[in-house]
Amino acid sequence: MMMMPVNNLKEFVRCSRQGKLPEQKLVEWLGDCLNAVLEQRASSFEEAFGLRNGRGGVPWWLEAAMRERNEALRRLAGQHFAELTRNQQGSEIARLALRYTASAWRNDKDRDEMPPHYRGRPQQWLWQACKSGAPMPLSERQLRNIL
Repeated sequence: MMMMPVNNLKEFVRCSRQGKLPEQKLVEWLGDCLNAVLEQRASSFEEAFGLRNGRGGVPWWLEAAMRERNEALRRLAGQHFAELTRNQQGSEIARLALRYTASAWRNDKDRDEMPPHYRGRPQQWLWQACKSGAPMPLSERQLRNIL
């Protein structure tokens, strides 16, 4: 599965930024992938890491970002708008996302960490959706399909 290499890389980055040693299994995986490139057993880093383009020619990095964004939007719907229909959820999230991206996201986009006062609020999931790197905001129709 394409997401395993992406998740492995993200975990390695997370550990490095926190000054922690990753699990030995992860270190060995990374070493094997890098060695495949160095020994020319793989023609690219994407091949060595098992990263392939998604369906319809979507680049692997965009597919990963879209999965992350979609998960954040589903959590937003489930935690804050569970009582609404899917159409109503899409409308409400589209409205909030448009407002957030036009205002607060301008200040938040360069942050590595989510502002603590967003925790437990819809902004928590909007920040994560935007931080994913996938296109945001989305139309109500796109949101309904994701939800």
